[in-house]
Amino acid sequence: MKALAYILPSLFLAIVLIASVKKVKVYDSFAEGIKGAVPLVLSLFPYIAAMLILSSLFAASGLSAALEKALSPFFSLLGIPPEIAGLVLVKPLSGSGSAALLSEIFAEYGADSYIGRCASVVYAVGETVFYLSAVYFAGSKRRAPLLPVCIALVSNFAAVVVGCLCCRLF
Repeated sequence: MKALAYILPSLFLAIVLIASVKKVKVYDSFAEGIKGAVPLVLSLFPYIAAMLILSSLFAASGLSAALEKALSPFFSLLGIPPEIAGLVLVKPLSGSGSAALLSEIFAEYGADSYIGRCASVVYAVGETVFYLSAVYFAGSKRRAPLLPVCIALVSNFAAVVVGCLCCRLF
């Protein structure tokens, strides 16, 4: 495992050495790349800030808890443990929020329990759809995100259902 810690520094060193041999001005090229990144970051900021605020409001308003309670019976029918309903709802909104929920589930039920395994699958197969959509559509000329976001949410949910089924079978 200690050898893995040297991969990234070795790769960095190799790139600098190859660039030096080819007479590329490494620092100037790096600075030029940064110049292109600043406008991108500035264009993304409003979308990312909006998604972070909306995900915080979703949890703070109590809508998350009410939705979790209402959807738990439906989730049970599909084989998703009701104890992880909150994780299923938060994962598309917030990666850090879902990591915190995953830790709470592990603390309460254990990582090797059926609920813990299902929670791990939900965390692994899901993506922060709304965050990624905000980043993608901020830089895209396409301004109709409804269909791609719906497809991403449905596919995430299908992955959760299949993942929990696999946890039950194996």
